[in-house]
Amino acid sequence: MTKALYMLAEFSDRDFDWLLNAGKRKTAAAESILIKQGEPTDALYLVLAGLLVVTASVDSQIASEEIARLGPGEIAGEMSFVDARPPSATVKAAEDSLIWVIPRSKLAAKLLQDAEFASHFYQATAVFLSDRLRTALSQLGYAKAQFAEIEPEVDPQIADNLDLAKARLNWLLNQLRDTP
Repeated sequence: MTKALYMLAEFSDRDFDWLLNAGKRKTAAAESILIKQGEPTDALYLVLAGLLVVTASVDSQIASEEIARLGPGEIAGEMSFVDARPPSATVKAAEDSLIWVIPRSKLAAKLLQDAEFASHFYQATAVFLSDRLRTALSQLGYAKAQFAEIEPEVDPQIADNLDLAKARLNWLLNQLRDTP
């Protein structure tokens, strides 16, 4: 979960407050699709509880292959906010899950209107996606030989902020448990 908290770690308290006010709680039933490959997405999703599965297919005639699992603290739909292209994968709930949904229209408007928030969002997204790419390369075997003996380094500031990100996520979960 530490890697998944990179985005929350980059946000200021003001940014986090905006995310809380702009988003809404959603329950995703097992097997429900949140994001469909090739179709525009209307939201950014933060997994609060449960498990999402990410699948992709190179051709509609070929069965989709699982490429990732997203648990609490992980984010889905962020790539489409960066490049404004349709999603390259399908994301569905593997089990009943609790999701924090931030509408695309609200996020897009905030990014245009608030340069400080946009800076934090894009920095967080860059760190998050960079880590995802490194992990994918390692899983594919491309980085194992070269980096096998090197411990992964995390920017000390980001590492310090990860504790804050965990606290924010836990606070949000506690708030949601206390409300119907």
